[in-house]
Amino acid sequence: MDDMKEQKAKAATWFRDLRDQICAAFEALEDTQVEGPFADKPAGRFEISDTKRDAADGSDAGGGLMSVMRGGRVFEKVGVNISTVYGTLGERAVAAMAARKGLDGMKEDPRFWASGISLVAHMQNPHAPAVHMNTRMFWTPHGWWFGGGSDLNPCIEYAEDTAAFHAVQKQQCDKHDPAYYPRFKEWADEYFYIPHRNRARGVGGIFLDDHNTDDWDADFAFIQDVGRAFLLAFLPVTEKRRNTPWTEADKEIQLVHRGLYAEYNLVYDRGTKFGLETGHNADAVLMSLPPMAKWV
Repeated sequence: MDDMKEQKAKAATWFRDLRDQICAAFEALEDTQVEGPFADKPAGRFEISDTKRDAADGSDAGGGLMSVMRGGRVFEKVGVNISTVYGTLGERAVAAMAARKGLDGMKEDPRFWASGISLVAHMQNPHAPAVHMNTRMFWTPHGWWFGGGSDLNPCIEYAEDTAAFHAVQKQQCDKHDPAYYPRFKEWADEYFYIPHRNRARGVGGIFLDDHNTDDWDADFAFIQDVGRAFLLAFLPVTEKRRNTPWTEADKEIQLVHRGLYAEYNLVYDRGTKFGLETGHNADAVLMSLPPMAKWV
């Protein structure tokens, strides 16, 4: 199999471009926040640092950029990470991939390459929903695929916000295949479920993995629209809720809900497990955790 050098470069460049668009949009939100209890704070800005993944033998295995904004006017904490990593997978990762994807050849040739963007935003205003988004490309000598999606995580739910968020996901999916949205919505509902709490993490969105129709260009165009859907879906909801008056009781609800988010990411999330098991920067992997949370 060709190592897909050109396709890999295109994907990595797109994830970097998407990261730049999102960071610029979020800093613009900070600049225009002139109401509420945090309006007198300096507008939030992303702090950017390099991340690195070291292979077991100490050789270079890629890395990326971690962009984190803390204590802003709109965002209490938001991270937008990109990475491109490569090397050979360890025995546990190989076994898991072989079992889940049926790639028995991974045991003989465990090389991999992966690039993507991952975002989690936790908001100052309890009425403004937290959100998660990621898109990625994964390659092995035995196959390639795309994955990702985005999902909304409000602590105080508004049915109209949920409907608006999902409408954008559906619109972007329908451009490629009308079967995509119902399939990937159901997958998100299943994936972002917390069994030990017997409840969903949020109000869903779309989630996909192992996406390969044997047409790389078509699949790449689709994953780009999945990425574009994020700002189209999230910005209007944030604009609508960022100035809603809130109480200490609302903040308490938010902090308890964040506990659910932390439980899910530490116990079930595949990306967290993969990042830690393959030696990626732990701070970047755990960027998704909220700055403050409560358990009752």
